[in-house]
Order: sequence, then C-alpha cells, then structure tokens
Amino acid sequence: MNEKIFKTLKSAETEDWLDYHVIRPLCYYLSVFFAKLGVHPNTVTILSMIVGAASCVFFASGCFYYEGTMGLIMNLIAIAMLMVADLLDCTDGQLARLTGKKSRLGRILDGLAGFTWFIPIYHALVWRFYQHHELEFSLLGINETEQNVIIATIVVYILGVVSGFAGLALQQRLADYYIQVHLFFLKGEKGSELDNSKRQQEIYDQMGPEVPAYERSFQKSYIDYTRKQEKATPQFQRLLARLKEKFGSTSNIPADVREDIHRHSLAIMPWNGMLTFNFRSAFLFLFCLLDVPAMNFVWEIVGMGLLCLYVNKRHEAFCKRIADNL
Repeated sequence: MNEKIFKTLKSAETEDWLDYHVIRPLCYYLSVFFAKLGVHPNTVTILSMIVGAASCVFFASGCFYYEGTMGLIMNLIAIAMLMVADLLDCTDGQLARLTGKKSRLGRILDGLAGFTWFIPIYHALVWRFYQHHELEFSLLGINETEQNVIIATIVVYILGVVSGFAGLALQQRLADYYIQVHLFFLKGEKGSELDNSKRQQEIYDQMGPEVPAYERSFQKSYIDYTRKQEKATPQFQRLLARLKEKFGSTSNIPADVREDIHRHSLAIMPWNGMLTFNFRSAFLFLFCLLDVPAMNFVWEIVGMGLLCLYVNKRHEAFCKRIADNL
C-alpha cells in the first residue's frame, strides 16, 4: 500500500486483510474521484445508505433452487449492491480524512449506515421465507399447510428482530467501540473518535433552535448509541476512570501503561474485525445463494453472538487486570 492511501486509513492495525489489501485501496481512488467533484463525505454516506437499503428488493427473490437462473441473477445483484454500499461506507471516512471535511454528523451517519441497510434487508428475507420455505420445511419435517406457514413466518420474523437488535446492532456497536478504544491508545485522543455519552448529551443540550430537527434527532440517537457501548464495557469504563484519576489528562498516561493496553487490544483486533461487514456478510451471501436465508438469523444470534461474547469478555478481562494493578 502506498503512502497516500495509508494516510487516509484510521490505522492498519484495525483493518482486516481484505480491507487493507483490496477494499481500502479501491476506496482511496473513489475518494480522490469524489474529492475532484467536490462531493461531501456525508453525501457519500447517504448514497451508501440508499444503495444498501435498495438491495432488499433483490434479496427478496428466491435463488436458483426456487427461481432458477433469474433467481441467481437477482441474488448476485443484491450481493453486488451491498458490496458497493460497503465500498461507499468505507469511502466516506477516507474522503473525510483526505479533504479534512470531518464532522460530528458524519460520525453519527457512519454509525447508522449499516443499520439502514439491514432493516429493509431483514424484512425482505422474512418475506422471502414466506414465499419460499420448502427446503426448511423439508429439513425440519414440517407439513406444508397455511397455518404452519404463518406460524413459521412469525417465528422467522421474531428471529429477524432478535438478530437485528441483539445481534447485528449490538455486535457492530461493540466492534466499532473497540476499534475507537484501540485507536485511542495507539494514536491518542485526536487520532480516535472515542466518544462518551456525557459529552454527547452536553452537545445535544447546547443545540439551539437554529439546529435542524434532523441533526438534533441524529444527535439524540447517538447519545443512546454511546450509552449502550459504555453499558457493555463496565471494566473498560472503570479503567478509563482509574487512568484519569491517577494521571489526570489521558495525555499523561505513562508509555508502559499505554503500551500494555495497546498490546492486549491489538491481539483482539482480528477477532473484533470478524464482527464487522466482511465476515458477517459472507454468511448472509452464502445462506441466500443456498436458498436458506432464514439461517442467517440463527447464525447471527448463535455463531456471531458467541464470537461477540468472546471478544467482550477478553477485552473486559485485560481492562480489569490493568485497572486492578494501577
């Protein structure tokens, strides 16, 4: 990776192999293109939301087993659209760093992008199950009756809701937080976007009537976002408070303490990266191509849930140990 591309990254340590070697270089050239056109990073984020959400129309189609070649084409279009949405979502941050057009709203929008994609996609998958469920019914030995179809669809919808809120939202929220924590101890306060709910509440309270309603709404949702991150990481919050209590400003943290935290955090980054788009979406694509998309909900709740628990417990454990030794 050349120096120009590298400078638009948050850090090589928070990127997985695919992002570092393929996605980020592509996004850099997209960033240069958008910069020449004078496009704002927030516009790219919104475009990402539109493309990702629109893919639900194609995800709603059965694949080859149910709808033959046309079904396969529809699913491949859906996959391509979601990959383009992810490219744009990665591009907005690199464009912001390239042009210096960083903003609080941009940070909030970037956190919301993935949720904007997956809410309509998950609803499309439930509709798809309602239309095409022969494989699942055959596997589970369920008779094809109208009542069974309705009951099964309700169950799948519930799984989708749990997968969306207790799975996707929780897991990506935590993964994003751990990336910012890592950058905080790697680059310092200016090199990360490690926000806290108290400060975000202060920003919201200071917003006057001249601030657009949509921005106030986004800011309010971001307060809830950061509170949930803090609630899921009590030992890290304790460590942060202990560091501030003992050393005052975070810039005064001794190098050996900072390096100890960084070393343990770095070991978790590959696992944390699996909670983000690339690894997660690979299973969505696989289940859709195999014509059993409802299995994606089960995988996100169980498989990704266990991975998220592992990352959380491991991070909390080293934070507790370091805080106890301070």
